[in-house]
Order: sequence, then structure tokens, then C-alpha cells
Amino acid sequence: MLARRPKSAQAMAMRARIVLGCGEGESNSAVAQRLRVTGATVCKWRERFRIKRLEGLLDEPRPGTPRSISDRKVEEVVTTTLETMPKNSTHWSTRLMAEQVGLSQSAIVRIWKTFGLQPHRVETFKLSKDPQFVEKVRDIVGLYMNPPERAAVLCVDEKSQVQALNRTQPILPMRPGIPARQSHDYERHGVTSLFAALDVKTGKTISSVHRRHRHQEFLKFLDVVDAQVPADLEVHIVMDNYATHKVDKVRRWFLKHPRYHVHFTPTSSSWLNLVERLFGEITERCVRRGSHTAVRQLERDMLAYLENRNKKPKPFVWTAPADMILGKVQRLCERISNSGH
Repeated sequence: MLARRPKSAQAMAMRARIVLGCGEGESNSAVAQRLRVTGATVCKWRERFRIKRLEGLLDEPRPGTPRSISDRKVEEVVTTTLETMPKNSTHWSTRLMAEQVGLSQSAIVRIWKTFGLQPHRVETFKLSKDPQFVEKVRDIVGLYMNPPERAAVLCVDEKSQVQALNRTQPILPMRPGIPARQSHDYERHGVTSLFAALDVKTGKTISSVHRRHRHQEFLKFLDVVDAQVPADLEVHIVMDNYATHKVDKVRRWFLKHPRYHVHFTPTSSSWLNLVERLFGEITERCVRRGSHTAVRQLERDMLAYLENRNKKPKPFVWTAPADMILGKVQRLCERISNSGH
């Protein structure tokens, strides 16, 4: 069985074949020639099997320095890291922990790495206080995962205050072993706002840029969207609770266009709007490492990037069901106080 099982280690399978060959009456030399091993190897495993049976085919403990840190000491390090704070400090470092428990700094590093402990890191979170949080999450996630037929689902938002920055020194190109380098200081040449509507199904984007970020510019963008979306489709718009989206003129625009259905994300939950993922891509690939001496140049580059992306669009696929999201929020609320949920 050990010789034929696919998951057996090759060394273990070879030892089993040697024992089986000898058990069938073959001589040591015949087994060695057939399996292409030395006669000494056949003798070794034959004798080990005779003395210890199957346990003899296992590797013996290898020589080395005996373990010096006990399980109790490891438990002390982990418990101290998770449940206490150092004096006059906000988190443990390897040196502080080594001094606290009486181990070397390298031992603390190994223990923390084994248990995935990273006291130097901290992540942030924000809980929505929207009283309709659950309903809105189920509504928007339902649009992503089960979009209605004969309808377009558009995620709409503005990337406001995008700065046209120019580095004070020329960017040094990448070289073998050396990344591209740019100066940390820069010159500001103005700001602009990118308005975008991401089609959830196709991944295509309708976009425009405006120097100001008011309801007037948002209405102009809605007219652009209305002109480009086929007239026979219902349109479901996902957008946040920014004041620009809720002024009377914008409300009247939606009343005059009854095929539009607005779905507001919960407050403090912009992560639920898929267009934010698009904005992150634009920042990473077009803005952050770019150098622009004028706002017009920045606007041209962003629109060119989106136009090129529309030639081979790739939609962002939402995979997290609403129950999973709400379950995570529930578990978080159970761990903290004053959550308001």
C-alpha cells in the first residue's frame, strides 16, 4: 500500500518496494539492480524492517541542538503579546518583549512569525450608523450579484480634488536592481474632479471631468449618462449620500427621468460602491506616479486611460454575499461596546 499510494513520499515508497522485493524472495543484488539503488541501501532497509517492522521505515530523529524554549514559554510570549501592553508604550516591540520574558530578540521574531502576530501593525475600521444599513446592504449587493434583466446597473461617484502635481526634479528611470525614483516634494498646479459611472455588467465607464464639484456639474454629468445609456433600458444608479446628490434640482431631474432608480449606499460605507475600486485603479496607474504641469494635462491623461480601458473592459466582480458582510459586522459589534447596532 505504501509503495502504490499516490500520496506516499518518494523515499517511503522506495523503502516499501525494497522490503516487498525482499519478501518475494529476491536477492539483495537483484532488488538493488531492479530499483537502481545500491546494495548497501537494500541491506539497510531490510534490516531496519526486520527489527522494527513498519516503524523501521520511518526517518529517525535527526541530530541537532535540543530545543531550549518550552511550550510554556511560547505560551507566555503569545499571551503577553495579546493580552497586555508595555509600560509607557502603545504596543510591543521585539526588544521590549525579549526583555519582558527573558528570551532573545530573534526568538521573539520566530514565535511572532509562527503565530502570525504583528503588534507593530494596526488597521482602521468605520461602522455605519445608518438605521437602514441592513436593508441598503442587501439591496445593493443584490443588484451586484443578481442584476435585473433589461436594466443597467451603474455605480456613480466623483473623485474630487484630484491634484495636478509636478515633481521638483526629473523622475529617474528604473535600472536593473534599482527602482524608479522621484523627489518627495512637488509643485501643485490645481485640482479637478473626475465624474464616473461604472457599468457593473460590462465594466465600461462613462466619464467626464469638471473643475468644480457642485450639483450643477453633477446634473451635466447625468445628462451625459442619459445620452449614452440605451433608451430602452431601466437604469439602477448606486451612489453615496453626498449632499450634491440630494439637492432639489437633482431630485427633480430623477423625477423627470422615471427610468432611473436610485440606490443610496449606507452612510460611511463608500466601500459598497464598486466605482471606488475603479478610482483606486486610476490613482494607482495614472495619478500617483504621474507628473503633471497643468490641470488640463491631468484631465487628458485620466480620460485617455478610461477610454483605453473601455476598449477591453473588465468588470469588477462582487463575490461577498450580504449575509457574509452582515455577519462580519455583527461579530465586530459583539466585540466592542457602544457600537450603536
